Amino acid sequence: MTSTSASIAQEPAGGVAGWAAGLVDTMGGPGAGLAIALENLFPPLPSEVILPLTGFAAGQGVISLASALFWTTLGSVVGAVALYWIGALFGRRRMHALWARLPLVKVSDLERTERWFARHGTKAVFLGRMVPIFRSLISVPAGVERMPMPVFLMLTTLGSLVWNSVLVLAGYWLGDGWDVVEGYVGVLSKAVLALVAVALCAYLAVRLRGRGRAQHRRTS
Repeated sequence: MTSTSASIAQEPAGGVAGWAAGLVDTMGGPGAGLAIALENLFPPLPSEVILPLTGFAAGQGVISLASALFWTTLGSVVGAVALYWIGALFGRRRMHALWARLPLVKVSDLERTERWFARHGTKAVFLGRMVPIFRSLISVPAGVERMPMPVFLMLTTLGSLVWNSVLVLAGYWLGDGWDVVEGYVGVLSKAVLALVAVALCAYLAVRLRGRGRAQHRRTS
């Protein structure tokens, strides 16, 4: 089949998969890139659906495998750069002002986080591109901290290429069973969210306990 006449066999009828399939059918590789750029900006759009579906489309001859990898990685980088500039425009001053208004947090917590990012930001940006949920969010602190753009682009491109290649190739090799990938990555996403929730609850518990002890010392 050629890219001009082929369409995705057994194309999903609706939902995110149907929307992504329509983009790939209509626009080819750039359509896959657009879908992934939007997925970066709106994390509820699942890359675990869009990327394997794009790999399946490559297996059906709708687009080439090289085109699938190129355009999805380019889309990831474009979306990440947009979030980087959101963080950069928001800036450290506004971040500190917002943080100071939040309950149960201290400015020292934010300063400690900034020091951590200064030491480990390169690893965080690279590895964060391969972690569901955080693949989008990690670009914002990179912008707030004004990570040098060439470094950010290199790390984002490499991390995105690894993640995209795994999911696109899985869809390419699985063929009609491309949607199996969604189940496995969905479990990983839920595990990440659960860990974040546990960490947040533990943090709030420690803060509330510390505040209770401080009030007790003042009244005793």
